[in-house]
Amino acid sequence: MSEMKLLIAYDGSRCAESAIDDLKRAGLPDNCEATVISVAEVWLPPASNSEDIHVTDDPYIEKMVQRHREKGERALSETKTYSNHAEARIRGLFPSWKLSSRATYGSPAWEILAAADELSPDLIIVGSQGQSALSRLFLGSISQKVLTEAHCSVRVARGKIDVEPSPVRAVIGFDSSRGAQGAVDAVAKRKWPDGTEVRLIAVTDPVTPSAIGRFVPPISETVDEVNESERVWLEELAAGAIETLKDAGLTATLEIIPGNPKRLIIEEAERWNADCIFVGANAFGSRLERFLIGSTSSAVAARAHCSVEVVRIPTA
Repeated sequence: MSEMKLLIAYDGSRCAESAIDDLKRAGLPDNCEATVISVAEVWLPPASNSEDIHVTDDPYIEKMVQRHREKGERALSETKTYSNHAEARIRGLFPSWKLSSRATYGSPAWEILAAADELSPDLIIVGSQGQSALSRLFLGSISQKVLTEAHCSVRVARGKIDVEPSPVRAVIGFDSSRGAQGAVDAVAKRKWPDGTEVRLIAVTDPVTPSAIGRFVPPISETVDEVNESERVWLEELAAGAIETLKDAGLTATLEIIPGNPKRLIIEEAERWNADCIFVGANAFGSRLERFLIGSTSSAVAARAHCSVEVVRIPTA
């Protein structure tokens, strides 16, 4: 298995700590190269002794700028402590990984995306909320921006408290899209512990006859045939995906349910007590460009009870 490159965002929040805990149940291989990034949400003005930049001759303004810079440098120093702490924690969990950390300042989302452009990771890992978390029903603005604009896969991590050790359970949102197949391939390539279970959830939008049509046999029979043909088509598509997952040593099953995928994927994952949901970035009918996220993927990432990995298929 080739080396996997990770970019892990860490800000010292409870969600960021949970994101590190979640790594243990993400099926990540032993040969990862991971970079931890922490961003101080401050702006540092140029140093007053800079030869290239002259700020002002006004001593009052100069003093204010210097005070602002000192405050920002303290925040940056704290951020370096965060990144070092996260690196140490991850090293304890995965001693075989190649690990590094960096601390910077600016807009956290932009700095994470800039680091991703520089490092070209296979996967960015972010917590669902930052320091000002409100509720799991809302995705933090930083996580949302990274999820929407990253060029690679993004895992929105939510830690899970297990009273007793249990097998890893992963849900894959499955439809006919390339994104869904990419999610299947991403799961199959991971290194999962024995006993890991995968459930493909395909959500259909069944045809419903009008009130009068229900009582007209030809119409009712045609509608039933259309719905049944869609179900058979999905089962045929899923057969190859299930075989791929079984070849990777995973227990895989398919569940086909009618309704709204934005709601039902989340509900089924919670009912099954899943550790993670994998979904293609543009699955379930989205026709947007690869760097934009589909509405279903975004909704699942924002509202799921567990971690959500939004898979983007890399371009050649």
